[in-house]
Amino acid sequence: MKKAFVLSTAILFATILFLGTGITESHAKTTFVTIGTGGITGVYYPTGGAIAKIVNKKRKEYGIRCTVESTGGSVFNINSILSGDLDFGIAQSDRQYQAVKGIADWKDKGPQKDLRAVFSIHAETVDLIAAVDADINSFADLKGKRVNIGNIGSGQRQNAIDALAANGLNWETDFHPESLKAAEAPGLIQDGRIDAAFYTVGHPSGYYKEATSGVRKVKFIPILNVESLLAKFPYYAKAATLMKNYPGAANKEASVPTFGVKATFVTSAAVSEDVVYAITKEVFDNFEAFTKLHPAYAGLTKEAMLTGLSAPFHPGALKYYKEVGLK
Repeated sequence: MKKAFVLSTAILFATILFLGTGITESHAKTTFVTIGTGGITGVYYPTGGAIAKIVNKKRKEYGIRCTVESTGGSVFNINSILSGDLDFGIAQSDRQYQAVKGIADWKDKGPQKDLRAVFSIHAETVDLIAAVDADINSFADLKGKRVNIGNIGSGQRQNAIDALAANGLNWETDFHPESLKAAEAPGLIQDGRIDAAFYTVGHPSGYYKEATSGVRKVKFIPILNVESLLAKFPYYAKAATLMKNYPGAANKEASVPTFGVKATFVTSAAVSEDVVYAITKEVFDNFEAFTKLHPAYAGLTKEAMLTGLSAPFHPGALKYYKEVGLK
């Protein structure tokens, strides 16, 4: 009886040990990666979701599980990647440039030498919308009004400040600035609590659809006098926002002039080459499926996805590009 008990105990212990080892090995084979995006009304969040969706289809093959996190935007994503809190993130091309050069938000920290580029994605425009009843038709009309320039840590905030400076306005003294997250602004415009708001995003965007679909009429304001910005900052380019994407807007013209940047996908030198290679490969090998996941990707080409990048390419991404002749 005693021998039987000892034998049973030994078998039970061995079974637990075997199962435990199997579970541990199973977990060890899965690499969890998190992609930092932006507000849920912008294009960053669905873009992160599109990338994760494609990669997760092959999670048994690669042992990679992608999750997406809504964040404060470009600056937050870059800083979180470099601190190890995020593995990948989406950031505006201007913010990538500034981090690499150690300027703007990274002036005190210096050049962020561990930031790595993977690819760029869609173009983004810097836009200003205003309530029609606020009587804002140009930048000069912003004086004394309540204007959201974006939350601290977002790429849009510096874009707004740059646009204002190019048009002779000081955001700290000429109007009442708000530092709201993008998702909050459309509702607050409709509620009459703010008069205007800046936002940088790819189109069409849920943000602008929400802002222009309410009872309070809203329109896009032209952003002019950007020549000085284009000469000073290599990451900016002239652009136009098409009104066909926002039938609820009060604009009569087909497009509104502005300027813009590109959305880029970045990581750090600390992330493994195998993981970056796998994600890059899946996005590019499934390029047609990827571009159909959001209207903002219309007209995107593989070659264009290797432009607008300031940080060095991650070795994992570069490995794939060389294999397929893109580099």
